[in-house]
Amino acid sequence: MRFISWNIDSLNAALTAESARATLSRDVLNTIIEYEADVIALQETKLASTGPTKKHLKILKEMFPNYEVVWNSSVEPARKGYAGTMFLYKEDLKPSVSFPTIDAPDTMDSEGRIITLEFENFYLTQVYTPNAGDGLNRLEERQEWDIKYADYLAKLDREKYVIATGDFNVAHKEIDLAHPKNNIQSAGFTQEERQGFTNLLARGFTDTFRYIHGDVEGVYSWWAQRAKTSKVNNSGWRIDYWLVSDRIADKVIKSEMVDSGPRQDHAPILLEIDL
Repeated sequence: MRFISWNIDSLNAALTAESARATLSRDVLNTIIEYEADVIALQETKLASTGPTKKHLKILKEMFPNYEVVWNSSVEPARKGYAGTMFLYKEDLKPSVSFPTIDAPDTMDSEGRIITLEFENFYLTQVYTPNAGDGLNRLEERQEWDIKYADYLAKLDREKYVIATGDFNVAHKEIDLAHPKNNIQSAGFTQEERQGFTNLLARGFTDTFRYIHGDVEGVYSWWAQRAKTSKVNNSGWRIDYWLVSDRIADKVIKSEMVDSGPRQDHAPILLEIDL
């Protein structure tokens, strides 16, 4: 099976806007189409609480004609048009869909951050992990989220194999970002967030990119938009992951980044697995 995950940073912009960045986003979507993935996971959709509009759904149906669409949007008391996730999956797959809450702090459970697809032999779940925030103002809540999310994945893993993907908002080790020494206290590379990810893997999960590629350096999934030369200079971070239950790690065929061209921000990530 072939899966793709991408933090799209505004589905509406990617589908309907005319800016230069929106054009680059559509180019990435067109690249994703070519892979004919069984399932596509999207994070940071930034949709209204009611989800995609009729126009959005029409465009998605034109671009992905043989896919079903499910979404989880931010609802009150959380901020509007914030976070959010979406799955597109091939019509013949027919998984059961759930929108889990994990007793997370603050408004995190209302921010549309998790969707889980249940198949006969495995779960496929995606997450948009909360950012620790400017000045690390949400770091304490983020640490609590990490514990609750690890508990949730471990619970699924007791029932069936788990494949988990998304923007985890953490570069796990120094080789997962270009300038580790400059970012020790940056959101996404604090000791607390890195330890949270270590603890998650210790619950029985494998980082498939490292499983396949070992300690390769200089391969990233995100380049800051604020720094105009971040992509050109490959000054990036690897914060998007495909994780699998340890016991199916040997079934992974590919785990790699999808070329997103000159577009800064996130690149899609690909997983191929023989289940």
